[in-house]
Amino acid sequence: MDIIELERWEPSETDPRKLEYVGQPTAQTVFEELKHRLESMGYLPDEYFLMDDYWKDGREIPKEADIFCAADYGGSEGVYLGVYLKWYDEDQKKSVTKSFITGKTLGESGSDLDRMFLISSAITKAFHGDRTAHARYVKSGGAEEDAGGSVVHLSQQEQKVIIEALAEQRERQEQAMSQTEQLLRRMTGSITEYVNTVGMRPLRMSDFDRAVLAIQDGEMSAFQELCPKVLAEHADDLFIVSAGRPGNVGVRMMALVLANGVRFSEDVYRTACQSAVGIADAGRVRLLLAAADHYVPELPLSFHGEMASYAHTDHRFIAREIIKRCSEEQIAAAPSRLLEQFAADKDFRILSVLVEKGISGGPSAAKTLHMLTCQRQDCWMAEELLEKRMWVDPSDYDALRACVQNDAVEVCKLLLDGGMDFDKYQKWAQARRCSGHEETMAALAEHWTALQNKAQEAPAQTDGGMTLA
Repeated sequence: MDIIELERWEPSETDPRKLEYVGQPTAQTVFEELKHRLESMGYLPDEYFLMDDYWKDGREIPKEADIFCAADYGGSEGVYLGVYLKWYDEDQKKSVTKSFITGKTLGESGSDLDRMFLISSAITKAFHGDRTAHARYVKSGGAEEDAGGSVVHLSQQEQKVIIEALAEQRERQEQAMSQTEQLLRRMTGSITEYVNTVGMRPLRMSDFDRAVLAIQDGEMSAFQELCPKVLAEHADDLFIVSAGRPGNVGVRMMALVLANGVRFSEDVYRTACQSAVGIADAGRVRLLLAAADHYVPELPLSFHGEMASYAHTDHRFIAREIIKRCSEEQIAAAPSRLLEQFAADKDFRILSVLVEKGISGGPSAAKTLHMLTCQRQDCWMAEELLEKRMWVDPSDYDALRACVQNDAVEVCKLLLDGGMDFDKYQKWAQARRCSGHEETMAALAEHWTALQNKAQEAPAQTDGGMTLA
């Protein structure tokens, strides 16, 4: 399996035989690829394996950074694994070391410590490669209830015996399949290698099964051979699985599926996009959305906005990128909850982009205005958005009530200026027994009277018999 790169290199356009540097990957992309590999081998720490918050929101890996691990007992309980990045900062003129990932196991026996060191070794190999012949390690007894476990080194002959035994177990005991596959990955490098080693007898797999395993293992050569055989019947499944496979190899596999002129339903394409969002691969999401119209017949204009809303939940930096690249037509058709989501973040820059591109307040207007007026220091954002272009239905009295309850007088006045009828609002509020906020209501009554007087005093203009009101 290819190592995980901390820099992005692509074939040169002038000479495809040469590679040229094209930038840095995001930390989230690197983390997802590493997590995928460890999980496939059963090497994720049983308590947690988390990326530090510093590296979220699309922060890139520093150029020429190196990675290393440290495992040790914790201060109170368990065994901890720290993954660190180290690089030279040109601005500070010094070497910088920063925590990247932290893992923890609940157990704290010697066997648990041994396991953490094996995980540390697996991480180091993922980034630096083996560099020597495989030192095959296997932990007997699985990850749970570690007290009686042991770590052994296997010779090649012993490895062959264990592989054959596991193959027989996998054939007989379906419930042990997941753990068996993890052990086989650790001993042979990948399920694809395992199939090549012991043949088809234990698995009796179809070409489609082997193609899916090749995606999971990142075996590009095997996938290139199998994909054409199963694409006609399983294009949807291959597309979704490859879209969610982290790393550059996942991008290449997905591109191979898309390169065959296939078309997908909106639901399948949405699931694939969500898979790409789930592994925090902003570049892949960008690629999929740019090509969506080509692969999905009659794609609704709201699709891009819906994907931005989906991405906001866990990966806001992807949501921001989607919004910035959307056309005015796509944002105008986007779900109004996007306003509500970014209002909760107090992200005025993205809110401005949404409003300038024509998003409607729609059913989310009341919640959006509430979030922007519940704290007095944020009212300016609501005022500027309403003055720019933010449309609120003149009959949406919930929106006006939200601002009244927060005593946001100037925002309320802008809603009245935009066509909301204060007399009708008072009747509406009375029927719902909305009371209090007398000073705000008095200020709005005065403003409403001034608006009415101004409308009555405006002289009618005539031009050749046509009345312009």
